[in-house]
Amino acid sequence: MTLVQMQPHSTNAAPIHRTVADAMETAGPQVLDDMTVEVALSVMASARTGRLLVCDNDGACTAMVTRAQLTAVRGGSAYTDRLELRDILRDRGPFTSPLNTMAEAEYAMRYRKVDALPVVDEHGSALGVLALAR
Repeated sequence: MTLVQMQPHSTNAAPIHRTVADAMETAGPQVLDDMTVEVALSVMASARTGRLLVCDNDGACTAMVTRAQLTAVRGGSAYTDRLELRDILRDRGPFTSPLNTMAEAEYAMRYRKVDALPVVDEHGSALGVLALAR
């Protein structure tokens, strides 16, 4: 698993410690956790994206969901058209800070087996997404 392309540096220069802020993408679509799964899939289709950041009523990012996750939920036997995102989210995160180093973020991504992490500030507001290079 490789994150983003790192800039080579000479061996006699001080090491460059890139932070997450240097490599993150814009946050993209953010939705409230009371949105239904069906509407969330429609938002994804309209935005032509494979993921959404989910926020609570206070604007704090609580999770990130992917099209694959939502499609699997919709295909499940317990699915109803009233099922909300908050009903399917098990735990918060993982998240990363814009101040973390790329090495720290890469470790978190490998450990949690995810290909993207929401980047949040100290208040939990979404600033962006750190995604693996494709």
